[in-house]
Amino acid sequence: MLKVGLTGGIGAGKSEVSRLLSSYGAVLIDADKIAREVVEPGTPGLEAIVAAFGPDILTPDGALDRPRLGSIVFSDADRLATLNGIVHPLVGARSAELEAAAGPDAVVVHDVPLLTENGLAPLYDLVVVVDASPETQLDRLVRLRGMTESEARARMAVQATREQRRAVADIIIDNDGPLEALEPQVRKVWTELRERAARRSSGPGGA
Repeated sequence: MLKVGLTGGIGAGKSEVSRLLSSYGAVLIDADKIAREVVEPGTPGLEAIVAAFGPDILTPDGALDRPRLGSIVFSDADRLATLNGIVHPLVGARSAELEAAAGPDAVVVHDVPLLTENGLAPLYDLVVVVDASPETQLDRLVRLRGMTESEARARMAVQATREQRRAVADIIIDNDGPLEALEPQVRKVWTELRERAARRSSGPGGA
């Protein structure tokens, strides 16, 4: 098994890269998706968040009001740390379960938005970073996600810098260009990941 950490700044295109890798055959473990699952109504995760932030962060039907919670934590580093302290251990435990269910020769891709920020690089055999310039990120967040420029800058400001992400990367995928330039790069990376996985599963002589 080859354990890959996939990360990138908001708006860099990490989700598209994870979609492509999954389509090629990677076992995808999506931390964001798991993070939503562990705070669904009735879960201990949601109970802990309500205890920390109050009942106002619930919608009328008892679900987590994500926009409201986001507006609180993304402008307050301490409260963001509180939220992460609740959610991350739950996500880690569920991710470990899913990884254990993958085959011995699988390429397991952990899609982890905050890999760099939380010092998680050592958990993986290698780290793939989807890279784009801050200008490109800002443009995509405003143009494609409908954020205001100030909202987008605030989201970017609480993440690692481009330089910090690149520093932990074993492989960098450049996504500053158009979408059609991305797929050939990801296909090439997938070939390399498969080769590494095959070497690891071949025994002690593998890389």
